[in-house]
Amino acid sequence: MRYIGAHVSVAGGVQNAPVRAVELEANALGMFTKNQRQWVSKPLTDEEISAFRTALEASAIEQEHVVIHASYLINIGNPDPVKREKSLAALLDECLRAEQLGLTLVNFHPGSGMGEIGEDETLDLIAAGCLEVIEQTTSAVVVLEVTAGQGNHVGYAFRHVGEIIRRAGAPDRLAACIDSCHIYAAGYDVRTPEAYESTMLEFEREVGFDRLVAVHLNDSMSTLGSRKDRHERIGEGEIGLPGLANFIRDPRLSEIPFVLETTDPDLWKDEIKLLRDLAREIARESGHDPEKDA
Repeated sequence: MRYIGAHVSVAGGVQNAPVRAVELEANALGMFTKNQRQWVSKPLTDEEISAFRTALEASAIEQEHVVIHASYLINIGNPDPVKREKSLAALLDECLRAEQLGLTLVNFHPGSGMGEIGEDETLDLIAAGCLEVIEQTTSAVVVLEVTAGQGNHVGYAFRHVGEIIRRAGAPDRLAACIDSCHIYAAGYDVRTPEAYESTMLEFEREVGFDRLVAVHLNDSMSTLGSRKDRHERIGEGEIGLPGLANFIRDPRLSEIPFVLETTDPDLWKDEIKLLRDLAREIARESGHDPEKDA
């Protein structure tokens, strides 16, 4: 089975996200739980929580295939203590909101030392921050997204993600998310089966597949190693459909959600169908049941 969806809008309330996923014929879902451009949002009401849980159940999407994306404002690697505390409070709030909704996966970009401290010190701050949030929650999984490495952001190397996990003491509720566009922009080639496998072997060494809980599947406008985060439509970018097919083909990823964050929401239904048809074709070529494995 391949769990494929998109990061849908929550306009009108979080309860609309599963409905929009169903309209896309998705069986995975990415979403915000609040306005991602604001530090503070209104608490979720009992009515909103109940409506979301009802809508998610009706969608038949399992909670482990729902990926919350935390606010882009969050930077727990910031050496400024006041600004870092603000980010920690925001990440904690995201995790608490997830738990209220009955969800677990809270994805965020690890952060930046703002050019004021080195990468090693930044990794220490992020690791400590992740552990602090985990200790104040009960079930939320803090998910480190591999970044493209723009500016002073860490997380563009698999080693960074592995180091954060290790420095935090490797708690069970600390995991990783791969974004195909990000890793390509960071210098990890995935365009051929051989390049893809080399990249994934490095991920396995530095992080481990037991920590991988989600994939953001996006093509890339930018070239290999550009360190520019520029998503593109499926099959229309530098990675191309054959490269993205390597993710769909990988049996190690068969139980985790693939979430599109491509550039045109109007095309998400078509892109999901394209990827599902591709999964059927791959299953057929492998001698598996295409309906079961797609």
